[in-house]
Amino acid sequence: MKTAVVGGGAAGFFLAVNLKEMMPEMEVVIFERSSRVLAKVEVSGGGRCNCTNSFEDVTDLSSVYPRGHRLMKRLMNVFDHRDAYEWFERHGVPLITQEDRCVFPKAQDSHAVIDCFLSLSRRYGVKICTGTPVSDIAQLADFDFVAVTTGGSPRAEGLRWLAALGHEIESPVPSLFTFNIEDAALRGLMGTVVEAEVKLAGTKFSAAGPLLMTHWGMSGPAILKLSSYGARFLAESGYRASLVVNWLQRSEEEARAILNEAVRREPGKLVASHAVGALTQRLWTYLTERALGSDVRRWGELNRKEMNRLVTTLTGDVYSISGRGKYKDEFVTAGGIALQGVNPSTLESRHRPGLYFAGEVLDVDGVTGGFNFQAAWTTAYTVARSIASVGLEVLGRDLH
Repeated sequence: MKTAVVGGGAAGFFLAVNLKEMMPEMEVVIFERSSRVLAKVEVSGGGRCNCTNSFEDVTDLSSVYPRGHRLMKRLMNVFDHRDAYEWFERHGVPLITQEDRCVFPKAQDSHAVIDCFLSLSRRYGVKICTGTPVSDIAQLADFDFVAVTTGGSPRAEGLRWLAALGHEIESPVPSLFTFNIEDAALRGLMGTVVEAEVKLAGTKFSAAGPLLMTHWGMSGPAILKLSSYGARFLAESGYRASLVVNWLQRSEEEARAILNEAVRREPGKLVASHAVGALTQRLWTYLTERALGSDVRRWGELNRKEMNRLVTTLTGDVYSISGRGKYKDEFVTAGGIALQGVNPSTLESRHRPGLYFAGEVLDVDGVTGGFNFQAAWTTAYTVARSIASVGLEVLGRDLH
């Protein structure tokens, strides 16, 4: 029996080696469009490969999987983050969990994962065909099973051959990106990091976490998560929207109390030289000038109107997003094969028996932090198990 794996990325290799472990006699061939395999794995996580997450702080999968959380909840009963952790360690890739719950190879090098996949592929006799694009199911007529693991397609045209089989395609749009903001003073804060809450004005999309000022605008986990939550809204808005920043992560009432305490304790000190909360002095100076102008003011001199402006700036500061930047460590696409077109237990196509999907080609994507790789491992393992189960049934054997 033969299985074609279309896509030489993380999900493709994980599927291939697991399928060979479950059913050694299965012939498995990986078809990769480019001349290299696992290129995305190599650069992920800053070259360290954020394999998964401990999920310790995750109480609802919808918070980390904006699209596909119900499917992930079902499939993680079969193969979850704990299984992924154990799988890598059992196959010679020791892992370590960081304080932020992200899981990396102890080697802090993505090649630990790449070498593992390539070594297992050689050991199990997986054939790898690079520079071999697949654009028609007829190219794979000699195979009993086909698993599509091509990753996110930046354009719907890349999924046309699957649409021709009856699959509905959710329009692909970028996810996990930074924001361009045309504010010279803000860009002057490049390198400054602060814990903050951010949201897209007029929507329910919000996120919290480290916020990084860059030479093009804003980045950091808070922005990346927000871009994931609002990926389709931002695409439809032409990446023009209003960003609201709560620099203190406090309510207006709480912020006012903090400022009133500064007035009481330091009435004679300059407002711009007395940072509050966890804000750096550099950021505080920028924010006070944004709220009060360049006038030299002392805490005891603030009038009601000035206090209100300062409270508003600290808790509801508004910036105009003028476009999206690229997040070089991630290349995530929202959209792909609509989930109603696949069996939620096996990930087999409802339109074409023997055709399966795994990884980002499905309309499943996560926020930054190892969640997209976990989706790749979970869906790939599910497909490997599904194919092996059918194959062994044909041979009259059980999958243990």
